[in-house]
Amino acid sequence: MADLHFELVTPEKLLRSEDVHMVVVPGIEGEFGVLAGHAPFMTVIRAGELAVYSAPNTIAARIHVEGGFAEVNERGLTVLAEQATEA
Repeated sequence: MADLHFELVTPEKLLRSEDVHMVVVPGIEGEFGVLAGHAPFMTVIRAGELAVYSAPNTIAARIHVEGGFAEVNERGLTVLAEQATEA
């Protein structure tokens, strides 16, 4: 399967811009996973942990986020977080 382009942005800077296998995001209604080809949508995120997968069973990074938005579109996943800290 093709890679997913993932960007993580805070008010201060662009923290990540990379191709990954999958990202699990703490949505306001529960966690959701995004793979390449996911249907477009936008949602509010809650405080929690982003899990960035470099391969199907390999978590490459865990990032704590504090609120914001997530947008999935044809270009990939963009998370606009109020704050983000590598775990």
